[in-house]
Amino acid sequence: FAELHAAVPGLPLASSRLLPGVVLRRDFAAYCPADGELRALLVTEPLQPSLTAPGVEFVVHSEGQYQASLRWIAQRAEALMKHLQSNNVKLLLSSSKQEEVVIYYAKLHGVSVVECLSSEEMALITEITGISPYAPFGDNMDREITETAVVTFCQPLLLVSKRCVHIGFSSGGAFQPHFLILCGPVDGVNEQHAAALQEAFTMLQQLFKTGGE
Repeated sequence: FAELHAAVPGLPLASSRLLPGVVLRRDFAAYCPADGELRALLVTEPLQPSLTAPGVEFVVHSEGQYQASLRWIAQRAEALMKHLQSNNVKLLLSSSKQEEVVIYYAKLHGVSVVECLSSEEMALITEITGISPYAPFGDNMDREITETAVVTFCQPLLLVSKRCVHIGFSSGGAFQPHFLILCGPVDGVNEQHAAALQEAFTMLQQLFKTGGE
């Protein structure tokens, strides 16, 4: 319930509404509008390749070596975005913060990016879609991307002054998520309404579970 509702103070209760899909309470790092269905990929690590393994020191002896290293990183980032594009991936959902070079090539190749997702948001997306995070680097970077989620829409959403991301997932299961925007004059009233709704949902869940047994 915590990941499927947001309390918005300063508005009348009548402004509350229920939206299909989920709302991620952060802004796009890169937004490339796309029509119709698109493919989304889940990642849990930075997509910029590292020059060294953990615990290994990288020594640069000249400015030329340093610039060559930066070019290699940029080429790898661009190659990955081209790979995503060729697999029809238009949305990247990341629990890690991505480097500027990754965001740059994502915009260049029409891939929207949402970063710094919480573990709870990642778990919710995994439950809805059934997909596992993608590990792009290493010897398997160019393999076919099979675990992608179908997204029916992906667009910015403004909750008062906070920019959010509104996503609709095409779920094959019984779980069709909806997001509750709960409005009220002050935070205290919103918290009371949210607690009452959560108790009601818990009671219904237990009722259906008991009835099924």
